[in-house]
Amino acid sequence: MADFDDSELPEPSLKNIIDQESLQWVFVGGKGGVGKTTTSCCLAIQLAKYRKKVLIVSTDPAHNLSDAFCQKIGREPTPINGFDNLSAMEIDANDDMEKMQQQMVESANGPDADESGISALMAELTSSIPGIDEAMSFSELMKQVQNLDYDVVVFDTAPTGHTLRLLSFPTILEKALGKLMELKDRFGGLIGQASAMFGGGNPGQMQDMMMGRLEETRAVINKVNDAFQDPELTTFVCVCIPEFLSIFETERLVQELSKFGIDSHNIVVNQVLFPEKDAEELGEWLDANKASLPKEAQEICSKMMARKKMQDKYIGQCFDLYGDDFNVTLMPLLDYEVRGVEKLKLFSENLIDPIDLEAS
Repeated sequence: MADFDDSELPEPSLKNIIDQESLQWVFVGGKGGVGKTTTSCCLAIQLAKYRKKVLIVSTDPAHNLSDAFCQKIGREPTPINGFDNLSAMEIDANDDMEKMQQQMVESANGPDADESGISALMAELTSSIPGIDEAMSFSELMKQVQNLDYDVVVFDTAPTGHTLRLLSFPTILEKALGKLMELKDRFGGLIGQASAMFGGGNPGQMQDMMMGRLEETRAVINKVNDAFQDPELTTFVCVCIPEFLSIFETERLVQELSKFGIDSHNIVVNQVLFPEKDAEELGEWLDANKASLPKEAQEICSKMMARKKMQDKYIGQCFDLYGDDFNVTLMPLLDYEVRGVEKLKLFSENLIDPIDLEAS
């Protein structure tokens, strides 16, 4: 795009992520339908060239990794065909929560009276406090992922609102558990008695066990929170398309990530018509050749030009907003679907080899 002087801008590619060997968590997110899954798969493929073991995890309830890689992917890490160091898994947080609650209920009916009292109370809490189910399932997800031996984990996230809620859970849980710990001395007896009512034994022992369980959860949450807010370990890649609603949503996402203290300095703009061309150049060509084109071709070219002009406007806004601080990567609109390992490999090169915005 000839209007942009990119000589002093951050490199328009995701090569900075590949080069940052300390990264352990890479989140890919944005509005629904902008190409998050394709971007996360392509990024994971590029990372697999330089890292020993890479995992891509889908946290979107409507999983698409199986469709993208054209192979069955389940709840456990599944090796991707054609790679010896890339795996994928699709996690259903709601299903995880139901299993966790079921385990609590089974434990509550077990022979150990003290443990059963704690489990019954925890099961009651997770089913009655709004939002706690998602937060608890998130902590279970992080425990599960942390126990796996991978150099870097790429998260293919759900649309923006769900993702922001997911990323806020560590902070929310940390604050909530901190408050519980503060109230322990004032209302500790009540907690122990409440646990005892659910089938436990001595209230004093119940209180200690309850606080031990909460402290254990808090330790995991603190660890996750520290990792999320460390730019050496975690970064978030925002994905959008050159349209008003998507750019607007990206701005909201960047601001929210900043509030949570999560690093974000990469934006991928998908579905770009002729990224290396400028609408003015194409318009000049169309004006010079329009008369020689059939009527149908003239209509098709006119609609394409209208779309190109609109995209250029929003890409310009994107560079105005983020160009000085963000690596803004333009990904071309193709005339075929990017599905299967070979097409993903080919398309992933566009993330690393920057498009020359000054090309004519």
